[in-house]
Amino acid sequence: MLFKKRGTFTEEDAMKVVEWMSIHPEERELIVLAEAVTPEAKRRLWDYARAVKLMADMTGDEREVRVEIIEGYVSEKVRGLDVETL
Repeated sequence: MLFKKRGTFTEEDAMKVVEWMSIHPEERELIVLAEAVTPEAKRRLWDYARAVKLMADMTGDEREVRVEIIEGYVSEKVRGLDVETL
């Protein structure tokens, strides 16, 4: 799922995204597109991906979430969930 935010993607935004992802376990990709991403937010997203993998290993499931962080201009035409609306 693509999450977009104009401006800086913060740790609070990352917590919203992680909460949304936990409600939708069928999603396998977490892509963040923002003008800038704080190091704390990056760490939160990577920690979530590691936690999903660890829990899957412990329960014997085959689940993994791929995290991709893209920093740059965010166009209005980009389709994805706006973090502001979460």
